[in-house]
Amino acid sequence: MKTVFYAPFLLVGLVSACGDSARPAFLQRDGGPQVAVATPGADTPRPQGRPGAAPRPPEGARTAEAFDTTTAAQRAEAVQAAPTSGTALGETVASLGNPAEPGFWLRTGLVQSVTQGRVARADGGAGVTVELRPSGNPAGGGSQLSLAAFRALNLSLTDLHRVEVSAQ
Repeated sequence: MKTVFYAPFLLVGLVSACGDSARPAFLQRDGGPQVAVATPGADTPRPQGRPGAAPRPPEGARTAEAFDTTTAAQRAEAVQAAPTSGTALGETVASLGNPAEPGFWLRTGLVQSVTQGRVARADGGAGVTVELRPSGNPAGGGSQLSLAAFRALNLSLTDLHRVEVSAQ
């Protein structure tokens, strides 16, 4: 009785191990449409970032230092004292965003369009000027902060941090 029970499974296993020519028509794999994919070469033009923006990290980047391509001048400019004018947007919990995305930015539900702003540690510590980018999440849905901003604020890369966000 057990042999009869296992026979259909054994047959399907054997047929699936065969090449397409030995399979019944209903079990043959359909390769689907063939799509040609061009791999960009060294001479292929690449999109350029905004003037003054940090370059993308190198292909072999493995450390925070290698991923953070901001210059000392860009870091100094970002951590300058906050201007007196600005609109407080609220507080959010920030995690580390995509480390391969260069620059100073915060992706958050506190904004609906890209705007300049400032992020400060909720404990009253340092602040940094960032580009505020909409995340599509609700305002309380948490945020992602760039690697450069994490490092400028002296935050642990593996923790979640409360930050205060304001628009400029």
